[in-house]
Amino acid sequence: MKTRTIRYGIFSGLLALLLTACVDDLDRQPFYDQTSNTVYADFANYKGVLAKLYGGYAVTGQSAVNAPDISGFDEGKSSYLRAYWMLQEVSTDEAVIGWGSDEVDLHNMTWSPLNPYMRFMYDRIYYQIASLNEFIRETTDEKLNGRGITGAALEGAKLYHAEARFLRALSYWHALDLYGSVPFVTENDGVGTYLPDQISRPDLFAYVESELLAIEPLLKDARMNEYARADKAAVWTLLAKLYLNAPTYTGTPAVPGAGRYTDVITYTQKVIDAGYGMEQDYGHLFLADNHTAQGIIFAIAFDGVKTKSFGGTTFMTAGAIGGDMSAAAFGMKKGGWSGQRTTQQIVDLFPDETATIDERGMFFPTGQSKNVEVMADFRSGYPITKYRNITAAGEEGSDATGEFADIDFPLFRIEDVYLMYAEAVVRNGQGGSMGTAIDYVNRLRERAYNGTTGNVSALTLDFILDERARELNWECYRRTDLIRFGKFTSGNYLWAYKGGIIGGRAVADHREVFPIPASDMAANPKLKQLYPEYN
Repeated sequence: MKTRTIRYGIFSGLLALLLTACVDDLDRQPFYDQTSNTVYADFANYKGVLAKLYGGYAVTGQSAVNAPDISGFDEGKSSYLRAYWMLQEVSTDEAVIGWGSDEVDLHNMTWSPLNPYMRFMYDRIYYQIASLNEFIRETTDEKLNGRGITGAALEGAKLYHAEARFLRALSYWHALDLYGSVPFVTENDGVGTYLPDQISRPDLFAYVESELLAIEPLLKDARMNEYARADKAAVWTLLAKLYLNAPTYTGTPAVPGAGRYTDVITYTQKVIDAGYGMEQDYGHLFLADNHTAQGIIFAIAFDGVKTKSFGGTTFMTAGAIGGDMSAAAFGMKKGGWSGQRTTQQIVDLFPDETATIDERGMFFPTGQSKNVEVMADFRSGYPITKYRNITAAGEEGSDATGEFADIDFPLFRIEDVYLMYAEAVVRNGQGGSMGTAIDYVNRLRERAYNGTTGNVSALTLDFILDERARELNWECYRRTDLIRFGKFTSGNYLWAYKGGIIGGRAVADHREVFPIPASDMAANPKLKQLYPEYN
């Protein structure tokens, strides 16, 4: 069973805060005023609140049973990370799920503003932003000084404040990437019912960039914070991602040597120079004890006992089990859900189907057809087997029932940083070296091939895109990557059921963003879809 400072520190702090806040006192003053005044008056409560903010990416509420932060739809499906995975993966060649029309519409690229996954992700983003805004509002220098918080407590509160700003930038980056032009609220906006204004995509890019640059010096140095908490390396990685996709986000054409590729090289090199080791056992990055794996820069933490959820890595593990697969072999004794598989286009990126040559080709071909022909049939397509709720020593996860996973989700890891550096060099960013870029890519391939037989001597953009799929499949990168490389909607790369036909076809370019859900469009007349095709 794994132990972590963040789990037994932050989550126990949250439990204490919740128990305090739920005392039955019929004579109390108005609940919300009292909560704000008492909780933030005592610095001992702050870490529990911070836990809630980090936990918002993993769980749907503060209880394991029917107490969601957002009501009105399925808790498991609507959790932050699961909704993010669905939009980033099922809309691409990396994943198909045939449970129902909502999932099929995602892979067919025929979604509308009424598709519930549009709302699942959107509502989670804005719940997070609202919660983060409140914490940021309550931990300003003025508020802290007014409460008499001084010394080490003051320094701690300022660090938490900076971490909350990072998390808000992260959620706004998700909004920027997925929806483009969205409502915009910060801690400076009033509390209460009002209709927020919409921010343009380039302006939101500029805001996220400015926030990350502002908090960089305020966070702990790389690798110096508690596990699964943000540090400077998390900021540098997110800045690199922002700059790498700047042509998409700002509307500025991607011209070789222009744009922000030099900035990508600058910030990826900062991360690399911070001393992250690369995990030599690729599979360990996705096991129940992956908190001990090397190279994870920022993770969403899960625990089979303390963060029970049918979203997150429980979904990623159990959802991909079915057919002839043994659920127990994956540490999921409650069984599989017969859900996600990958397309033949991803399988064909690997030299074999059994990870014998390239260990990253983790598929289950037994009893399965390689080609996706019937999305509703789990046996149509190969499941990817990288997520396993067992430890490197073969022990089961902490949940004795085998229902909920311990696997943390590596949102940022060093291998992605190597590949971003290499891509920026190939796109003629300044300050990098082609020799260094090739070396970084070959580090990944030497591990994958258990030697140098997979090494390359030159790099092209097409090779980097394929290598990203080999290294990072099912890690929420693919949609953003395909858009950046001009292959998401176009006809120059097709996959099974792209555009709703078995052989694939081009789709309209407005599919590069998702629509603001119909529910919010109806509630706020100030909003306009980025593309009129969604109206």
